[in-house]
Amino acid sequence: MTFVPAPLDRTSTFYVAGHRGLVGSAIWRLLEAEGFTDLVGRTSAELDLKDRAAVFAFFAETKPRYVVLAAAKVGGILANDTYPLDFLSENLQIQVNVLDAAVAAGVERLLFLGSSCIYPRLAEQPIREDSLLTGHLEPTNDAYAIAKIAGILQVQAVRRQLGLAWISAMPTNLYGPGDNFSPVGSHVLPALIRRYDEAAASGAASVTNWGTGTPRREFLHVDDMASACLHLMEHYDGPEQVNVGTGSDVTIREIAETIARVVGFTGTTEWDTSKPDGTPQKLLDVSKLADAGWTSSIGLEDGLRSTVEWYRAQAGVLRE
Repeated sequence: MTFVPAPLDRTSTFYVAGHRGLVGSAIWRLLEAEGFTDLVGRTSAELDLKDRAAVFAFFAETKPRYVVLAAAKVGGILANDTYPLDFLSENLQIQVNVLDAAVAAGVERLLFLGSSCIYPRLAEQPIREDSLLTGHLEPTNDAYAIAKIAGILQVQAVRRQLGLAWISAMPTNLYGPGDNFSPVGSHVLPALIRRYDEAAASGAASVTNWGTGTPRREFLHVDDMASACLHLMEHYDGPEQVNVGTGSDVTIREIAETIARVVGFTGTTEWDTSKPDGTPQKLLDVSKLADAGWTSSIGLEDGLRSTVEWYRAQAGVLRE
């Protein structure tokens, strides 16, 4: 029988893997607001997704009808470049265990979340979905990217072999409440927020950032990402991953200037050009998403202001 996308049953069991993380927590908030009444989540202490037997037992017990796989080991350039084995091995284990257990449990609708780093380092901009596997990856996060590519291919294999209506979405750089603001493990935007906010609070004369400030990045608020995920689960079905972003980008220098303004930092910004820039540009072509009926609604400066407010309110309890 051909699957036809439609509104999800708000009373069915819905498992959000990684429901405490940046994306998972935003999806959980949205699903609660949308009236889903049987949401299931487990912390890593309650369920180690690298433990295959435990994952299968969990799926057999809970029997979810819907799943979003947002659980992953994530980090910025430094973490990815320093621990490639951890990023490759742990993400592969998480994905294979969850996806295999979901097959065994007969999950009807599953959304796998990847990352825009799956695309070639020098892919034509903006990056279309069909750029996947057409060139070399960015070396600083190639291990993580390979793991995510494997997840996309596993979802496609499930569709081809078993006919299940599973899909994949590839978000651009995300930010917002629930992010990791660790000085060494965070992505660029939360790292910049913490750096500039601490500099503003201490009255520092200058802030030093990695690289040249010239790479261009696209940023999407995580609440927009959550909205896109639910929209895709209810309106899209196809084997190709769907890019999720805003369709516009800014330089790292521009984002640093915006954050400095938002937090009230009035000093100068220096750039350590001995440090890596990473990929020169990663702008996603979001026409497939637009064709499915969704576009982003949270502007960058507004999103940054609300994120800074959340960050300041969480002082002392932020995850490191």
